[in-house]
Amino acid sequence: MNVSVENLGPCKKLLRVEVPVEKVNSVFDHVAADFQKAAQLPGFRPGKAPKHLILRSYEPKIVEEARKKLMQDGFREAAQQEKLNVIATLDVEEQQFGRNQSLQFTATVEVAPDFTLPAYKGLAAKRELVTATDADVERAVGILREQQARFEDVQRPIADGDVAVVSYTATCDGQPLTAIAPTAVGLTAKENSWVLVKPGSFLPGFTEPLVGASAGDNRTIPLTLPEDFVHKELTGRNVVYEVAITGVKQKVLPEVDDAFAKSFGADDTGVLLQGIRNDLQRELDMRQKRAVRDQLLKALMAQLEFELPESIVASETRSVIYNIVNENQQRGVPKEVIEEKKDEIARNAAVSARERVKSAFILNRIAAEEKLSVSDRELTQRVLLLAQQNNTTPEKMVKAIQERNAAGEIRQDVLMGKVLEFLEMNAAIEDVAPLPAPAAT
Repeated sequence: MNVSVENLGPCKKLLRVEVPVEKVNSVFDHVAADFQKAAQLPGFRPGKAPKHLILRSYEPKIVEEARKKLMQDGFREAAQQEKLNVIATLDVEEQQFGRNQSLQFTATVEVAPDFTLPAYKGLAAKRELVTATDADVERAVGILREQQARFEDVQRPIADGDVAVVSYTATCDGQPLTAIAPTAVGLTAKENSWVLVKPGSFLPGFTEPLVGASAGDNRTIPLTLPEDFVHKELTGRNVVYEVAITGVKQKVLPEVDDAFAKSFGADDTGVLLQGIRNDLQRELDMRQKRAVRDQLLKALMAQLEFELPESIVASETRSVIYNIVNENQQRGVPKEVIEEKKDEIARNAAVSARERVKSAFILNRIAAEEKLSVSDRELTQRVLLLAQQNNTTPEKMVKAIQERNAAGEIRQDVLMGKVLEFLEMNAAIEDVAPLPAPAAT
């Protein structure tokens, strides 16, 4: 078989393949023989019809089956002959095909990048020795208390930290805000809205004038909206809020006692506090492990520069963009804000995608060198974990994975974790004291 290879760009090749006529005719004969064995023609027992009748009756199917087999076999053998690790087939063009003539076709493919692994055992990394402190536990308890906070009506002026119940209307140059920004409905008017009286809550400068007001009072609050305001039509504009205070509520936090502990499934406060400390330590240990592995991966990537297959990078970029947009939507970022930042999102996604693709090639090469793989049992364990994390049944999770055709992606994710674990186990790790926390600004 004649094969020539032309370089078209980063990791992109053009294969010109010619399969000899002897091979073509042999495949035609084998396919026709297979049809003859299974064919049923009137007047003949199965498999006994003459060859010329089989060819006449099934010629289109025989030709198509022969073409399919010859193209597949020819492509595979050409890649093996030229020692190409094909990861994507971009285009295949048939140029000549038929009985009694050679098959000629071209294939545009992308191949895995060619690079030599540096030494990946004994990489240096620093591991910060971190421990959950009493202050960490106290902060965590505070969060749990906030989850069970009550808001009680009080008959006194508003103070910082209270919740003001207000009804308001907003105008800009004498018009409702919706006349300028049609989507700003909730900012234009609302009845009996709860607003936490805290600087920066709701809108910058809105809550400060409420301090000292009581239920039944009114306030006129002029504001200048910030330059990065969520509704771009209103950025930097002067607006006026007419506010009626209809109620004042005070936040009441629960006492940290055995009843509080039992509400979270603990027998008493001692058990609750120890459980919180254990959870915090596990989280710190996980962050520590991720930090070490990030150092090892960055050390590897810094030693290597190689071309990347553009179709794989483009696919990963689309995936990163989808994840960024989806995350912003779940956070409640308006569609128009996301659209406004689409160029910035695309640029950041492209950088992230190239790093991901590069690291994946490096880690997969190490997996091959060390003969690391993912067993079906390990894959099942990951699926069970995903089901638990998503609060669903294993059966539903398996169905979702099948619908998304994501089993390969999950297996790859497990494999990458195993390679990073291998690198960590074989690294030269120095335990160091925690770095000081950044100074508050």
